[in-house]
Amino acid sequence: MPRLFLVATPIGNLEDISLRALRVLAEVKLIAAEDTRKTRKLLTTYKIKAPLTSYHEHGKKTKLPYLLKHLEQEDIALVSESGMPGISDPGYDLVLAAIEKNVQVVAIPGASVLPVALAVSGLPADKFTYVGFLPRRKGERRRLIESVAKEPWTLIAFESPHRLQESLRDLIDVLGDRRIAVCRELTKVYEEVFRGTLSQAIAHFKQPKGEFTLVVAGYSIVKIEGGIDDSILKELKKLRSQGLSAKEAVTKLAGTAHLSKKALYRAWIDLL
Repeated sequence: MPRLFLVATPIGNLEDISLRALRVLAEVKLIAAEDTRKTRKLLTTYKIKAPLTSYHEHGKKTKLPYLLKHLEQEDIALVSESGMPGISDPGYDLVLAAIEKNVQVVAIPGASVLPVALAVSGLPADKFTYVGFLPRRKGERRRLIESVAKEPWTLIAFESPHRLQESLRDLIDVLGDRRIAVCRELTKVYEEVFRGTLSQAIAHFKQPKGEFTLVVAGYSIVKIEGGIDDSILKELKKLRSQGLSAKEAVTKLAGTAHLSKKALYRAWIDLL
């Protein structure tokens, strides 16, 4: 029976591919690729001459019947632009259609930016929430961030360079100044892992280039001995000097400092 192979390809460094993946790519009758130029470079490097066809987001509806027809007679390998097919790419639709046709779907595991970024982030990796690519529209992006703001585990998202600054600012507005690891061009020549706070990341990436994976600390209740510390008092004074009312200042700070509004109201009154 013909099979659909989901073949993980390198996320950057072409050496990060398994022997099994190379064998399968050489044996299948057709390779469906999200980015044929990138895949052709990989195939040329390893002297693989299997036929190649495109399968990307904009052409998946027209190409899907063609691939399913091939799967009636022969094995096909599906590869994404990088990493594991079916994760935040058009491969999901082909996988679903193949399953509905009772085609055997076989994963050939390998590189994936998701666990790589999490592993090098320095943030808790036992549990995490992956939200994929952040929405392009500001309103949709902020609503998504708000929906996971109280998740206690690490958050992971993908972002493009031209929207990085906007997304970092939305993250800090909604989540507060949390710790973040901004992973850029992982496994490539200009790989960079920036670790710090969201405000520090905003200052650091003035002219971002490359592909970005954002790993953000999850929500946690910060308990401060004695209640409010000097940094909180300083922030309350700053907000008051900016003309904010007690309600506005307390609401704004409660989310970022993870303290009760009651304690913050008391501190605000003490400053009067």
